[in-house]
Amino acid sequence: MTTTVELGLDTFGDVTKDAQGQVLPMDQVLRDVVDQAVLADDLGIHFIGLGEHHRPDFAISAPEIVLAVIAGKTRRIKLGTAVTVLSTDDPIRVFQRFSTLNALSNGRAEPILGRGSFTESYPLFGHDMQNYDVLFEEKLDLFASVLRNPQLSWQGQHRPPLRDQRVYPPLGPDGMTVWVGVGGSPESVVRVVRQDLQLMLAIIGGDPRRFVPYIDLYKRACAQIGNPVRPVGIHSPGFVADTDEAAREILWPAYRESFGRIGAERGWSPTTKDHFLQEVKHGSLYVGSPETVARKIAATVKTLGIRRFDLKYATGPVSHADLMKCLELYGSRVIPMVNDLLA
Repeated sequence: MTTTVELGLDTFGDVTKDAQGQVLPMDQVLRDVVDQAVLADDLGIHFIGLGEHHRPDFAISAPEIVLAVIAGKTRRIKLGTAVTVLSTDDPIRVFQRFSTLNALSNGRAEPILGRGSFTESYPLFGHDMQNYDVLFEEKLDLFASVLRNPQLSWQGQHRPPLRDQRVYPPLGPDGMTVWVGVGGSPESVVRVVRQDLQLMLAIIGGDPRRFVPYIDLYKRACAQIGNPVRPVGIHSPGFVADTDEAAREILWPAYRESFGRIGAERGWSPTTKDHFLQEVKHGSLYVGSPETVARKIAATVKTLGIRRFDLKYATGPVSHADLMKCLELYGSRVIPMVNDLLA
C-alpha cells in the first residue's frame, strides 16, 4: 500500500552572506529566493511557502509579492506562505491577494495562516499585544467566512461590521486550499477544526512523536463537530548535502548564528553544538545526506500519518549556492527515496 504525501519547502528568506562573509543586501536575497523557487519547480517539488517577517535577519515581509513573481516563472509548484501573520493584517485584503494569486497561477495558491512566532508586526501595524488571542480568533473567522461566501455579513470586536458586502475577486469553482499553522496548543488545534481548514503543525524541536496526541485530538474534534478529517501537514527545519558530515558542518555555524541571536532576544540558554547534534539525531532537524534525510522524513510521515511535509531549508546565513545544492538533492534524490520507503 502506498502512502500519498506531498513534499514541499519553506523559507523565511534568511539574509545570507557572500564568499567573503559579507552580509548580502535584502534585494539580492529576494532575487535568490525566486531562483530557488524556480529550481524547486523544475525538480517537481510540490510546494514552496514564504514566511512573513519584519526583522533584519529575514528578507521577506511581503510574501504575496514574491509569490506573484514566482508564479510567472513556474508551472506546477504550489505557492503559499509560512506563515501569513493574519493577526496584524486585514483578512479581506489577505483573501483578495491570495484569490488574485490563485487566479494568476491557475489555482496554485495555498496560504498558511498563523499568528507567527515573532511580534514585530504588532507595533509596526498599530496593534496591541494584549489582544494577541482575540485578534487571531476574530480574523481567522472573518477569513474563513469570506473564503466560503464572497458576499457576507459579519461582526466582531475589532473592526466595523460588514453588511451584505461582496469581496472581489471571488475564487473559481475549485476554491482554494487554506492551512492554519499551529505551534502545538490544543486550543489552536480545535480552532482549526471549528473553521474547517487544514492543520499545519510547526515542529521545530524535539521528537516529532510528541505531536501524535495533537493529531489524535484533531481527528476526535472533527468527529465531534461533524467536519471531515482533512490532510494534516508539518513544517520542520533541515538541510541536505552530499554526506551527513558535510550537511552538519555547513548548517551548524548558520544555525548557531540564527538561534543564538533569537535566543538572546528571548532569554534562552546559548545554543550548543551538542544540542544541535541531538536534534539532528533524535529531534526535528532533518539534516544529512539524501539517504539520512529521506529515512527520517519517511519515519515521521508513517508515525504521524501526515499528507504534507515541508522542509524549512534555510536557517541562518547559509550561502545561496549551498541552498541551491540542498534543493537539488531534495528534489532529485530525497523525494524519490521517501516515495520508495512509503510504498
